[in-house]
Amino acid sequence: MSDTSAPHPITRPSRRWLMAGSALLGATALVAALTSSHDATAQGTPTSVTATAAQSGSAALARGLPDFADLVEQVGPAVVNIRTTAKVATAARGQAGPDEEMQEFFRRFFGVPMPRRGQPQPDDEDSGGSTPRGVGSGFIVSADGLVMTNAHVIDGADEVIVRLTDKREFKARVVGADKRTDVAVLKIEASGLPTVRFGDVNRLRVGEWVIAIGSPFDLDNTVTAGIVSAKARDTGEMLPFIQTDVAINPGNSGGPLINLRGEVVGINSQIYSRSGGYMGISFAIPIDEANRVADQLKAGGRVVRGRIGVQIGEVTKDVAESLGLAKAAGALVRSVEPGSPAEKAGLEAGDIVTRFDGKAVEKWNDLPRLVGNTKPGTKSTLQVWRRGTTRDLGVTVAELEPETKPAAARSGKAEPKAPAAGVAASVLGLTVSDLSAEQRREARVKAGVRVEAVDGPAARAGLREGDLILGLGQAEVTDARQFDALVARLDRSRPASLLVRRGGEAQFVLIRPNPAR
Repeated sequence: MSDTSAPHPITRPSRRWLMAGSALLGATALVAALTSSHDATAQGTPTSVTATAAQSGSAALARGLPDFADLVEQVGPAVVNIRTTAKVATAARGQAGPDEEMQEFFRRFFGVPMPRRGQPQPDDEDSGGSTPRGVGSGFIVSADGLVMTNAHVIDGADEVIVRLTDKREFKARVVGADKRTDVAVLKIEASGLPTVRFGDVNRLRVGEWVIAIGSPFDLDNTVTAGIVSAKARDTGEMLPFIQTDVAINPGNSGGPLINLRGEVVGINSQIYSRSGGYMGISFAIPIDEANRVADQLKAGGRVVRGRIGVQIGEVTKDVAESLGLAKAAGALVRSVEPGSPAEKAGLEAGDIVTRFDGKAVEKWNDLPRLVGNTKPGTKSTLQVWRRGTTRDLGVTVAELEPETKPAAARSGKAEPKAPAAGVAASVLGLTVSDLSAEQRREARVKAGVRVEAVDGPAARAGLREGDLILGLGQAEVTDARQFDALVARLDRSRPASLLVRRGGEAQFVLIRPNPAR
């Protein structure tokens, strides 16, 4: 059995919580005293009036809060406990605690309890060389035994055991798991099982009551309640999350998030925590997104996603203003993969993608989600902002493959060029040189200049020797002479926007020119 008895806030409340509780009690007492005093003056019977007021207030409070009992009875039987084991070498058993990587895994995700140091290990004779690995939750989606959970709950497991509320246990088969979205589908050999119903995430409202049912610390069918704190919360992951204040703890991962209609609206997956424990912010995968992934897992055991071959970044407010964009939106193209669909479509570093197939790219990470959800082979349209104009580029989406290491950089030396010190040096603190043919070929750029020295404004902006400058404002930089001419025409009262290439990636850098003398 996995260790789930580590100290937690229930057994060791913090001073902060104790102080908050004291403050709350004090405020309640003050309100009660004021109410009693007021009623005594008005009615002359403080005891009876106060008691009546307290009773009526309690009744009103009781009527205003939801009753989850029927809901739990309805959905609870379809929520399961998931236990995993992994085979380990005999010499590795009995060693102290997990490594740093596993500790980080535990901090962000759940389903992998951290074992105590010196925890006794079962004998090989009884365990067959396996050791308990973790505990999580799941829910039954079909009467013949399909179960949904988190991918991290079963990641690395050699055996997955599903336990029902009636205490029956089944060895589960992993139908498929997708790490990018943290969704997994299991199959147990059973029939006539209770199932959950799916809800409409679009109908979910911020402030709405929701509950979670799962196995925190291996405590089966534990119910916690809270409200929806935010929808489509962006945490940098593949999917946007439903944020709640429902208490989620180790072992809750993979369990359902349920609305008051008894419908599953999400899969509890992550928390925000600085300590590894619950801090009032929890995240659930929207069930509509999870179902799209699950459908592919059930059909083929894996998820097929699209790709176009670009590295992207955020468009900041300052960059948007410097380029004349109406708002800070879109995805900044930092680099284009050689031979990729994006390169074939004519996409360039420094472009800002504003739409994909007619759908607006509001935030930079909207683009990989839109592309990823597109079937490979689909002909799509990219709308990009480039040097003050908007243009449409046709792109054929390819299939996303596992990441590979980048090709080794060429080792050939570039032919030297004499640095050009002119207007750019005095205005921006930049000394630049023309790019050789070999440098252009190696960097896969048509034109630009190389930074040879930085000073003043350029140094403060973070530019370095070796950076390539590809654009200034809305203009493309072709050579050092043309770059100087562009700098000479700058409005020195406003920041200048440079498109800079460094280490294969491009980004906009804002420089405040030296004032005119």
